Amino acid sequence: MLVFLDTEFTDFIDCELISIGMVSEDGQYELYLEVKDFDRAKCNYFVQAAVLPSLGLINGSQIRRSDLRGRILEWFSSLPEAATVAADSIHDRDLLADVLDGEWPENLDNWYDLRELTVSPLFEKAIAKYHSAGRPWHHALFDAYANRAGWMAVLAVS
Repeated sequence: MLVFLDTEFTDFIDCELISIGMVSEDGQYELYLEVKDFDRAKCNYFVQAAVLPSLGLINGSQIRRSDLRGRILEWFSSLPEAATVAADSIHDRDLLADVLDGEWPENLDNWYDLRELTVSPLFEKAIAKYHSAGRPWHHALFDAYANRAGWMAVLAVS
């Protein structure tokens, strides 16, 4: 099964995870976590303006960084089959690797690079259509769902 992954983070240079969102290709399994003890001083201007205002939209999602790894491993173990993680940025994969400290879930069997699809007008149109006032851009869970919508749009015409 594909699992669409997106993250938000403080800055490309002084990079610290702010939030992580994952959703399965069938939409039945999702995980969204916000790190409540990240260093806000590391946030660049873009993150301050576009990411931070979207935090807190999903109740019960805040977690301490020290608890992230366990929650993510637990979520992967709850999936009914092997997972292939799909992301549109290598930074998402690197941040997941950092959180897991090199201990990949046993059922994570591959990676799928969505970057090749991001140039597709169908993909971009589906992503733009997914986002709305209630599902803002630069929110890790909503961006993961948007990538899923883009992938589904491209898959539908294949």
